[in-house]
Amino acid sequence: MLNEPTTEKLKAMRLDAMAATWSEQRGKPDVQRLAFDERFGMLVDAEWLARENKRMATALREAKLRIASACIEDIDFSARRELDKAQIRQLATCRWIKEHQNVLITGATGTGKTYVACALAQQACRRGHRAIYRRASRLFSELALARAEGTYARLLAKIARADVLVLDDWAMAPITEPERRDLLEILEDRYGTRSTIVTSQVPTNKWHAHIAEPTHADAICDRLLHNAHRLVLKGPSRRNLKEEKSDH
Repeated sequence: MLNEPTTEKLKAMRLDAMAATWSEQRGKPDVQRLAFDERFGMLVDAEWLARENKRMATALREAKLRIASACIEDIDFSARRELDKAQIRQLATCRWIKEHQNVLITGATGTGKTYVACALAQQACRRGHRAIYRRASRLFSELALARAEGTYARLLAKIARADVLVLDDWAMAPITEPERRDLLEILEDRYGTRSTIVTSQVPTNKWHAHIAEPTHADAICDRLLHNAHRLVLKGPSRRNLKEEKSDH
């Protein structure tokens, strides 16, 4: 008798999933025979799941991952890659994010660095963290434009708020003086408070030389390498493997 007003109140409180599930329950005699606590629990679960799905969809949309479909479950652990499954399993817990640690992924072109980085970022979103993805060259271009437009501080603040920053294809080209300063600003904001994932074809022991300027190199490497998890991907180019499979 009071079903319609109750449904309207649930929707007014933005409990749409709960309202829809309650309506479905009324049409299922087997569900109606359940105890009140069980039925109420089902309503709460439906609302919680709907909100979690919405939250995750928003987080992934804002992250703008280069490979949106990447996920931990689909990472390839074939022997040629020498990828430690136990290490990935540990990273999947996202404890490294809570402890504000970094993940550094290196390897030759085509070995799947970006996929693993996006899978870790997607897992972070699933666990309630905020992530953003940027190719290093694109990020430096955005910062240069923001500096010219007077929005530099705002952009730095946005980056600083992200629980996980994915910096993809780092050290693909010689780094300029403004880029060194920008990178140090970003890492200084995040050090000890946020986590960063970096992918690069350049081994970590050559990053200092790549940065070139000693003072900046010391500061940047200290903030990136200290207490970081390191993944070194090996094996043939996965792009070539895909092409070979498509030829057969």
